[in-house]
Amino acid sequence: MRYLRNVGVTVVLGGVLLAGQAMAADLVADIEMEDVPELAGIETVTGWYARGDIGYNAGVNADTSYRTFDGSSYTTQSGAGDFSKDVSLNLGVGYTFTDMFRADVTVGRISAAFDGSGACDPSAPVDCERTARADFAGYSVLANAYVDLGTIIGLTPYVGAGVGYTYLKWDDIQTQNRCGGILCDGSAVTSHPGESAWRPTYALMAGVAYDVTDTLKLDIGYRYLNIDGGGMYGWDVASAGATGLQAEHDNISTHEIRLGLRIAF
Repeated sequence: MRYLRNVGVTVVLGGVLLAGQAMAADLVADIEMEDVPELAGIETVTGWYARGDIGYNAGVNADTSYRTFDGSSYTTQSGAGDFSKDVSLNLGVGYTFTDMFRADVTVGRISAAFDGSGACDPSAPVDCERTARADFAGYSVLANAYVDLGTIIGLTPYVGAGVGYTYLKWDDIQTQNRCGGILCDGSAVTSHPGESAWRPTYALMAGVAYDVTDTLKLDIGYRYLNIDGGGMYGWDVASAGATGLQAEHDNISTHEIRLGLRIAF
């Protein structure tokens, strides 16, 4: 009898275990798929965006040279000078193609003041120095492309490059000839007409963007801008056989620290 009773207990326990497994299976089957949270994928915001930047020209550089013409021959002297540090402004519109590549077109303005000096013509005393001062403004149109290098905690470093043209406009340049610190010819400042022209331009950029919101980015970066060289000011008289001064500069290069915003449409 004890044996039969043990067998009965075993059978009852087995039935309870089987019933528990069946109930668990039914509970799992009853769970709806929509009750399980889905993992959200990382989505790249592609499409059009607008941008605006303000920059500080930490350095503006260009070598200069002067030519004099006395009616029969030219004489060329090298010059030296400094460019003032000034702000630049840029506006643009672009398109984000993928999470790594985007491109935009920008229009911008740079400006600086030039203070330079060079030797006078050979007929002047050896201690004669010609000083010159003028302002210039450049209006650039650039097509730019960028590679974004991945986003970490909302920060996206990038590199980029651009090509285009800059309309460079020199104001009239004021010159003086001084010998030992005194005006050589006893005259006051002489004005020479400034030159204007479209110049080929290229730019190199690097920086980091911060995601303020899904559609707004704060952009902090560096830009190297290089503008082709050309004339600074022309001859005193614009006619055949004109005499006087003419000057030109090598490529103008700027080093800008920029702060900007990008807004996705």
